Amino acid sequence: MFSKGLQTRATARWVDWGIIAVMAVIGVFMLMPFLWLFSMSFRPVADAYKMPPSFIPPTLDFTNYRAVLASDVPFLRIYWNSVQIAVLVTVGQLVTCTLAAFAFARLSFPGRDSLFFVMLIGLMFPAQVTIIPIYLGYAQTGLLNQPLGLALMYLTSSFGVFLVRQFMRSQPKALEEAALMDGAGYFKIFWRISLPQLRPALSALGIITFTQTWNYYFQARVLLEPQDAMTLPVAMDMLRGFMGQGNLSMVMAAMSMAVLPVILIFLVAQKLVIEGVTMSGIKH
Repeated sequence: MFSKGLQTRATARWVDWGIIAVMAVIGVFMLMPFLWLFSMSFRPVADAYKMPPSFIPPTLDFTNYRAVLASDVPFLRIYWNSVQIAVLVTVGQLVTCTLAAFAFARLSFPGRDSLFFVMLIGLMFPAQVTIIPIYLGYAQTGLLNQPLGLALMYLTSSFGVFLVRQFMRSQPKALEEAALMDGAGYFKIFWRISLPQLRPALSALGIITFTQTWNYYFQARVLLEPQDAMTLPVAMDMLRGFMGQGNLSMVMAAMSMAVLPVILIFLVAQKLVIEGVTMSGIKH
């Protein structure tokens, strides 16, 4: 019996090592495009198509980065547009989704579950379905070709409300019920008791929202046409023609600057993202 238990543990250990090895290989393949991207950005254009390819640049040459910033394309302005929209949308969703989630999770009012169900239906429709009425409305109100207009579209989110609500329902109600019996109002209960417990969920929602907004392409492509109003995903498509001209290293330098904020944010806060999503999904 004892030897059989040892054999079972040894088998489980080998299975774990096998899974780790497979995941490591997959991770390396997923990282290779990014390594090649950053490597090419530090190389002269003559080395961009050199065979066999190499992932380690001979020197850290920032010439391509300086060329991007000195080009006719308003790269810093485009960069600021993306930062502005991503920050506005992230802050907006943290506020609106948290308040709505508190109402759906803690308050009782007629039609609460039906209203929540109707809100979730919005998750089933892609952005292409609603873009025409939004475009016509923005054209009438002067929000077309305005970065602020793109941010206004996403100040709240059905997914964000769902994520925070699920997390909030997993938290005990004892403190909130005691505060209610002591005469505290709902806003005070939300601000003093519920909100401090939402740190993992809000961290996950904030990071997911920022990266998602940073990568919006279709909506920005339709609503933001002038170069001064563009965001980075749209500008990357335009940069191939405006400043590429066969200079692959220069385009890679621009793309490296575009993806760097998202990579850094995810590396710093990946633990909070996993914790928030896990706690929101397992308890219910």
